[in-house]
Amino acid sequence: MEKNIVATGKTIDLAIESALNQLGLDRDSVSVLVLQQAKQGFLGFGAQPAKVQVTYEAPDPVPEAPKTALSSASRSKPKAAAPLKRPEAPQPEKKPEPPKAEPKPEAPRMPKPEAPRAPKPERKPEAPKAEPKAEKKPREYAPAEPGSVEEKIETFLKGLLEHMDSKAVPHCYKEESGSYKVDLVGDDLGYLIGRRGDTLDAIQHLTNYAVNRDVEGRIRVNVDAEAYREKREESLRRYARKKAQQVLKARRRTTLEPMNAYERHVIHAALQDMENITTHSTGVEPNRRVVIEYVR
Repeated sequence: MEKNIVATGKTIDLAIESALNQLGLDRDSVSVLVLQQAKQGFLGFGAQPAKVQVTYEAPDPVPEAPKTALSSASRSKPKAAAPLKRPEAPQPEKKPEPPKAEPKPEAPRMPKPEAPRAPKPERKPEAPKAEPKAEKKPREYAPAEPGSVEEKIETFLKGLLEHMDSKAVPHCYKEESGSYKVDLVGDDLGYLIGRRGDTLDAIQHLTNYAVNRDVEGRIRVNVDAEAYREKREESLRRYARKKAQQVLKARRRTTLEPMNAYERHVIHAALQDMENITTHSTGVEPNRRVVIEYVR
């Protein structure tokens, strides 16, 4: 059963965060509809907070079992009195029975010879238990060749990470598709990823800008940390399928929260082969959203 609440805040993100705190849910479990943008007003007059409607799935209430009520007739009728017992007639005295003859002792029985038991089947040797899977070893990276594109990318990222007070180490290598992949390796990489990968996207954007400056052609650089991109793609696919099932059930469209071009592409690709479902994007950056719609 779908339910929704309306929350307000100084910005749309704060209004959504307020609603999520009230519900105790995460962002992927709800859909958001912006009812009103925030307005600052003039000299403190006419200011209005942002207002959003958050829709979520709530379990259907379990009906209580009906209580059995006593009928008025059964409550009004008095209990019948127990019948009086009649005095029992005196029983005649029993005559003593003659003593029974003691049974003669039986002749001792000879034990029967036991049949030979069949030999027990030999136990088959147990199959050796499978050895536990070895832990995944960290990937080994080859050093970048002097003067190569990989070295140029790593040099730029090292300087950028030093300015961010990060001890992460960038390792760059070329993929089969021709693009370059950079893995940031180290501890405490969460703040380099940022909320929903915002910081990681910014690092990737700066790297692409720096590498493609004064270079012929186009060099594509993908920056990742702790396999965040792969995990985010899988999370987006699950989220898209869940929302599509809700659209099929209600037979009405739903609009997802704003996403960047890469995340919108993942949503479109996840639902492109789903029957009775179509997707398209609406709005302008950075508030461009994916619309999931039911079609016959």
